[in-house]
Amino acid sequence: MANEALDNWSINRFAVQQKSLWQIACSSLLFFCFSIALLSCEEPKQTKKPVSYTGPIEEINDVKLLYSEAALLKVKLTTPKQFRYANDDRKYPKPVSIIFYGERGEEMTTLRSDSGRYNKAKNLYTLLGNVVVVDKLKQQKVLSPELNWNPVTKKVFTNKRVVVLSQTTGEKLYGTGLDANQNFTNYSVRNPSGIFNAEGGPGS
Repeated sequence: MANEALDNWSINRFAVQQKSLWQIACSSLLFFCFSIALLSCEEPKQTKKPVSYTGPIEEINDVKLLYSEAALLKVKLTTPKQFRYANDDRKYPKPVSIIFYGERGEEMTTLRSDSGRYNKAKNLYTLLGNVVVVDKLKQQKVLSPELNWNPVTKKVFTNKRVVVLSQTTGEKLYGTGLDANQNFTNYSVRNPSGIFNAEGGPGS
């Protein structure tokens, strides 16, 4: 009887162990299936597109650009800082100064602005902010918020407002837009208003 009871106890223990193993296996299978279901319900992650760099590729301090013809200096541009970009455009975040020279190397006209930029595709310099042009020959000043200069055509122009001041008579000419050669020996103001003596005053 003792041996039979022991055998029954062993059988029952084995059955309990089998039942526990079966429960563990079922629980593991249910957990695995549940995890797969959760993963399948997740929204697919969107692949991020690579962001291309559009900033400057070069920074230069104390810039000096010189334009010459027949070994004679014609234009000098200076500015404390230049940023150059991949398309060869340039930005000048600090004041820009341009000097135009005459046939004998004399300073004819000076331009100054708060900042500027250069468009390589258009070969165009644009001066921005408090632009002041000084025509030393005619003793005139031109004021404008923006002025463009093309070194190929040697033209200066703007579509913005302009004020022409005579330093000899104090007279003023207002307009919206201006076209001139780079030395300002010839220029025209669009939509002019006011009174201005282009000859530099009576009796000149």
